[in-house]
Amino acid sequence: MSNPPDLRVMIVEDQALLAMELELVLGETGCDVVGCAMDKASAFAIAERERPDLALIDVNLLDGMTGPQIAQRMVSEFGCAVVFLTANPEQIPEGFAGALGAVSKPFDEATIQAVVVFARQFIQHRTLGETPRRFRLAPWLTTPPADIAPH
Repeated sequence: MSNPPDLRVMIVEDQALLAMELELVLGETGCDVVGCAMDKASAFAIAERERPDLALIDVNLLDGMTGPQIAQRMVSEFGCAVVFLTANPEQIPEGFAGALGAVSKPFDEATIQAVVVFARQFIQHRTLGETPRRFRLAPWLTTPPADIAPH
């Protein structure tokens, strides 16, 4: 008998095949994928309705480089942990807009699984585990404040 999902995850990715692959990997990792969005408006609509714990967000979407704006709002308004997915690491905003970190595309299943384990530990215990390979930790986490906010 498997455990019920313990992490509600939203995917913000404009490449449909990649979003579907992520959904499968997340499901196998014990996550409940509560929605997939391809742009800013859809992302906010899903977030309002579903209140995810974690959002995997592409930096550059169909409606432009809106990933950082989505991330900032997910963190500040919804208290959601965020991980950026990007083929262009130079586009990640300085300070990471509150995100935990970033994964460069292309990535493999093992990397996403490790990122979920890392994010789950942060969300549930507010502690940092081992940084997954190919994961760039956000600068604010390398010298966290006493309350490890902004989440």
